Amino acid sequence: MDSGGKAKKGFAGRRGGAGPKKKPVSRSVKAGLQFPVGRIGRYLKNGRYSQRVGTGAPVYLAAVLEYLAAEVLELAGNAARDNKKNRIIPRHVLLAVRNDEELGKLLAGVTIAHGGVLPNINPVLLPKKSERAGTAAKEPKSPSKGTKSPKKA
Repeated sequence: MDSGGKAKKGFAGRRGGAGPKKKPVSRSVKAGLQFPVGRIGRYLKNGRYSQRVGTGAPVYLAAVLEYLAAEVLELAGNAARDNKKNRIIPRHVLLAVRNDEELGKLLAGVTIAHGGVLPNINPVLLPKKSERAGTAAKEPKSPSKGTKSPKKA
């Protein structure tokens, strides 16, 4: 009987009386994040990266992952809009990542499936503009000189 009374007393003490039960608030909501703090914490524990995982670690990691995802999605959305598309495809993600200096450095060794490559032609392979411009410029000059000399004479 005593053990039952102690349990009730302890229970009532924790809840602060017989008031209405509080609705649980997730750690993601408390941190103002969209990424799941609890799930990331579970992955950190089950992954055995360390013996112990602090309470702030999954919150911080969730915030970092959410920021990176938002950054990539924003740039990929811009790339999709530039290509007159409403839907982001892997090509847009690749263009976004490779054209951004910091993301390109972060994901330098990453291959994005169905992403293709950045449009790039080596300048050596392009036809030389100076030769074309020179020949085009020389041809009109010689007839103009020919017309000028008779006028002077």
